Amino acid sequence: GLKAVAPFDADDEASPVPPRGVFELRAAIAEADAILIATPEYNNSIPGVLKNAIDWASRPKADAALKNKPVAVIGSSTGMFGAVWAQAETRKALAGAGARVIDRELPVGSADEQFHPLDGRLVDEDLRIELGGIVHELVTEVQPALQRAV
Repeated sequence: GLKAVAPFDADDEASPVPPRGVFELRAAIAEADAILIATPEYNNSIPGVLKNAIDWASRPKADAALKNKPVAVIGSSTGMFGAVWAQAETRKALAGAGARVIDRELPVGSADEQFHPLDGRLVDEDLRIELGGIVHELVTEVQPALQRAV
């Protein structure tokens, strides 16, 4: 759904009614307890639509949707590095947006060979274990906030 998010323009951010895609993005982030971003890598960096979404979710700064939100980033690419650079750039942009970013990565290289063709699950057990650890850490970040809400 990131295609529905209009290109970020600082001139538009003060509008009392953001574009529909931006409103829906911010609402979805605000409603989430935490966020797991799985990104590909394009030209050794973050996909433009993902960066655009982070930019919108970082504004307005005082009550940004990403402010203090726990986030983990994983990625894959058909190359052997598994989107390492895209993950690093995404974590950097998220930290700048005020998110609480987990400092771990899951590089899935040769992605065209790493997922089961019928059910889409990771075929490499070590990658599945690492993914489970990242998700566990993300859940651990959320639990104190959930306990305070009860």
